[in-house]
Amino acid sequence: MLRIRSLNVAYGGLHALTDVSLEVERGQFVAVVGPNGAGKTTLFKTISGVVTPVAGEIRYNEHDLLAVPPAERAQLGIAHVPEGRQVFASMTVMENLEMGAYARNGRARWRESLEMILALFPVLGERRTQLAGTLSGGEQQMLAIGRGLASAPELLMLDEPSMGLAPAVIDAIFERVHQIHKQHGLTILLVEQRVAEALESCDRGYVLETGRVVLEGAHDTLMSNSAVRRAYLGM
Repeated sequence: MLRIRSLNVAYGGLHALTDVSLEVERGQFVAVVGPNGAGKTTLFKTISGVVTPVAGEIRYNEHDLLAVPPAERAQLGIAHVPEGRQVFASMTVMENLEMGAYARNGRARWRESLEMILALFPVLGERRTQLAGTLSGGEQQMLAIGRGLASAPELLMLDEPSMGLAPAVIDAIFERVHQIHKQHGLTILLVEQRVAEALESCDRGYVLETGRVVLEGAHDTLMSNSAVRRAYLGM
């Protein structure tokens, strides 16, 4: 579904990503983990078109994604839930969800998507007329994920969904992400600092450090890797 080859991104002469390659197959849950400053968010911004690479290739299904204008990439079935949630604070919960459904698939499958979103996050139904800016951090993250799901995507990209949240809320968010993948069969690409939670449910993972992929493999391979266990899992 998504194939990235030898991706290079530079800001002001400094390399944010260097020869990054990864693959996401349809139906997979793929995690990209690593510390702050590793280039995880830059990777997502490049896929979405916010950042232009200096070299490399990104293919999504049959499309050369770098040839597709950023505004049109959501129409191909890609939903990007950004770092820091970025909900529309002055709009209601329902208006935020409706904004997520502007893509063709989102409009066509709005009722079906809304039913799924409210089943996953019942609190959004309870708060549907409340301004998004007045929600708690955890509720805003649920809304951001719901807004992504409202576009009826084929690929859901989640950027640091645990950021700034309490441990109990993080656990609830990851449970829902796992549910979205298992029960609804949605392809998920997750970038996350919390390595244990990210790797727990993924099919495949990549470890990104200072803009380079330093390790990759299936779930069991990474969880049993001594370097990963020592550096990220505290074992």
